Amino acid sequence: MKIHTTNYTNTFICVAEDCKKTESEIPPLKIDKPKSIARMQFEMITENPFHFTSDDIIFQIHCERKGIIPTDEERESFFSKGQPCFRSSPLAKSYGWGFHYDEKSRVGLVAMDDDAYEKLTNSQELTIVKAMRSSRK
Repeated sequence: MKIHTTNYTNTFICVAEDCKKTESEIPPLKIDKPKSIARMQFEMITENPFHFTSDDIIFQIHCERKGIIPTDEERESFFSKGQPCFRSSPLAKSYGWGFHYDEKSRVGLVAMDDDAYEKLTNSQELTIVKAMRSSRK
């Protein structure tokens, strides 16, 4: 069985071209509603910067939302089909956050209004990709 991945290495995913934010925003918590995927991604990454890969985060959130116990077999089954990567994350498309992947594919968040964001977008040592647009051109 082929295993797919959402991981990148030494890469920076910039905010989508059509993001309406001018500065990064933390995804809101809504009373009496489950946490959004954006909020869950935000919390996992900001509480553990450069600790998890995007595969780890996406799989963990999938299990939490479905009430599944995360096992190796479940993970293999989950990644036997392609999964959307963080280029399609609401954090990069709607909330103004970039994703920085290190040499071990671990991920951290960078606010679009942070000085580090500008440095990373101009880095010669990273592959720079943009998040997917929310709308067609």
